[in-house]
Amino acid sequence: MDASRTPILRLMLAVAIGLAAVWPGAAPLRAASDPPQPVAIQFTLDRPLDAAAAPFVMATVGGLFSAEGLAVGTNVATSPADALARVADGASDFALVDINALIRFRDKPGTAPVKAVFVLFNQAPYAIIARKSRGIKALSDVQGKSLGVAEGDLSIRLWAAVARQNGIKLGSVKQNSISAAVREPMLSAGQVDAVTGFSYLSAINLRDRGVPADDLAVLRFADYGCEAYGFAVIVSPRLAAARPDAVKGFVRALIGGSNLAIKDPAGAATEVVSRMDGGSRELELERLRAIIRDNILTGEVKRNGIGGIDPARFERSLDQLAEDFKFQKRPHASDIVDEQFLPPLDGRLVN
Repeated sequence: MDASRTPILRLMLAVAIGLAAVWPGAAPLRAASDPPQPVAIQFTLDRPLDAAAAPFVMATVGGLFSAEGLAVGTNVATSPADALARVADGASDFALVDINALIRFRDKPGTAPVKAVFVLFNQAPYAIIARKSRGIKALSDVQGKSLGVAEGDLSIRLWAAVARQNGIKLGSVKQNSISAAVREPMLSAGQVDAVTGFSYLSAINLRDRGVPADDLAVLRFADYGCEAYGFAVIVSPRLAAARPDAVKGFVRALIGGSNLAIKDPAGAATEVVSRMDGGSRELELERLRAIIRDNILTGEVKRNGIGGIDPARFERSLDQLAEDFKFQKRPHASDIVDEQFLPPLDGRLVN
């Protein structure tokens, strides 16, 4: 090399280093020994924060996401449809949504191939919540009664199948379309005899409104033959293809967070309420205990581990969903749930 060029090259290198240090947006120089930067992740809830999100909160509090090299930020969508759209277009990487809403979303032509990678609620929380004092103690008692159905309610989509299985004529139940904001107040005031909703939400909200617990009949669809799964984590197809290890890490952290919530529901409820605006620890603890008992820690999960599905049961749930929804193309389980990101069974056991 021409010796006369050496000072010039050294000067150019010094300038380049100086620009990298101060130029906005320039990539900082890192030593080879520096730890890798965490992967930024956006996670969306399809509804305001409550006890159902305890596994995610505990994964954050316990440092489980950061241990997987993930920096997780959380946002709240305006609806399940909004959460699905955010993941479909890549605005969010993950979302917690009702898997049955995902199934209907995927049936629309041209939608992105969004899939669930982790099923949190092994049983859907769909239920009819009624007042015993109005003559409803069992599901068969709803015949001849008035049923309040909130706009956008997901439970009503499986009502046709549950009614048929239990010999209830749909026409014998008077359905009243109501706003979600007045669902519990109307039942509390006796303006309807029963409402559809989520068992861990409406029933506990009603007790908080002063309705005696012994006057409430919580008729869970799962106890009357409903095969549906519930909340699941969906992933952006873009992230799943580009960073499969990040998806696996997110799932592992969530399994750890689920175990933490199951082992210490009181502590988990405290952490959830600390992130809510005006939440009640007593109510969220009651919710979380109901969720763990009824929706997460089922017999199927104790046998097969958390996060996956039973394909045969999933097919039966599609049969039930089809009683209210006409598929353009009926999906297979593998079209909706991608289990490749789940750890082996010994990494999914909960107790």
